[in-house]
Amino acid sequence: MKEFDAIYKSALDELHSEGRYRVFAELVRHCGHFPRARRSTADGEQEVTVWCSNDYLGMGQHQKVIEAMKEAIDHCGAGAGGTRNISGTTHYHVLLEQELADLHGKESALIFTSGYISNWATLGTLGAKIPGLIIFSDALNHASMIEGIRYAKCDKVIWKHNDVADLEAKLKAADPKAPKLIAFESVYSMDGDIAPIKEICDLADKYGAMTYLDEVHAVGMYGPRGGGIAEREGLMDRLTVIEGTLGKAFGVMGGYIAASAALCDFIRSFASGFIFTTSLPPSLAAGAVASIRHLKASPFERARHQERVRKLRGLLDARSIPHMPNPSHIVPVMVGDAAKCKWISDLLLDDWGIYLQPINYPTVPKRTERLRITPTPLHSDADIEHLTEALHSLWSHCALARHVA
Repeated sequence: MKEFDAIYKSALDELHSEGRYRVFAELVRHCGHFPRARRSTADGEQEVTVWCSNDYLGMGQHQKVIEAMKEAIDHCGAGAGGTRNISGTTHYHVLLEQELADLHGKESALIFTSGYISNWATLGTLGAKIPGLIIFSDALNHASMIEGIRYAKCDKVIWKHNDVADLEAKLKAADPKAPKLIAFESVYSMDGDIAPIKEICDLADKYGAMTYLDEVHAVGMYGPRGGGIAEREGLMDRLTVIEGTLGKAFGVMGGYIAASAALCDFIRSFASGFIFTTSLPPSLAAGAVASIRHLKASPFERARHQERVRKLRGLLDARSIPHMPNPSHIVPVMVGDAAKCKWISDLLLDDWGIYLQPINYPTVPKRTERLRITPTPLHSDADIEHLTEALHSLWSHCALARHVA
């Protein structure tokens, strides 16, 4: 209704004035030529290089994945046919859950339509259905985890980010008889830091708590078979639930949990976000199976990826471009101003053919605005040099602070 338009416009005008209004770039990826894409504009088409994709390893363009998806469509068509309970479970879904359980060394796995839904549905169901459960949530957990815990309406305790001393103090202060669950991530997507998983598991053992680890930014990327940080550190068996995504390093779409057979069956049977949602198309499940199987056996993509990250960081240091140090593959280049961050992003796209979206509040705190760079194994030396030269030029143009070694 038109009388509400003023409310919408006022809120949007505020986003514009703060430099936080989000503009979507209309891109078409070149099949087989990632990270190249074609941008559609009013002036025609522009070739760009994508530097902010969560398709971390380029598996969305991998021939094995594409062929598996095409074969599944040829075999059984496009849609899933319904929810998992009503004609929406296919052999491809069963195979995918078996692959995921094997990847994480768990009895079972359960797939969802997205990583957001897998967090929301699982945490929401555990919190709502386990009497007296207290969820201890890291302060920087993803919005999907926060929303799931809110939906559960159970008791929750927020502990300081990656601070095991604060976590222990809060566990110690809680009712010793109450069931407990510690929810946290392995790689945090904006700062790129990594949780002290072993120390958190030690506290869980000490206080009788379950553990829920979100590995969405780590699966496929770390560990001998791509099982994530927990696999790399030999800790998967100590975690109650491992949650992941199929939409980042695996290159397709969907989310999942891996856990005991009883826990997965519990979520399958009680989570509304699972029960009442149409299942993933069989082609996506088939593509995910192909991607997981390839990355279980191939260390090449992970090794090349880490080498590309080191190369980029080295050239950023050589140009004195400030980037946040961390032990992961995420390279946050710090700007510290929303309007300038958006301006630099626009100039990179328009003048340099570089697609790199600004990250502003509320995704990150104000005055920590940044460009979140995600190198892939498919970015060449020339791509990295072009990016760092562009940033060097724009840093001078915008009179931004340089990193001092």
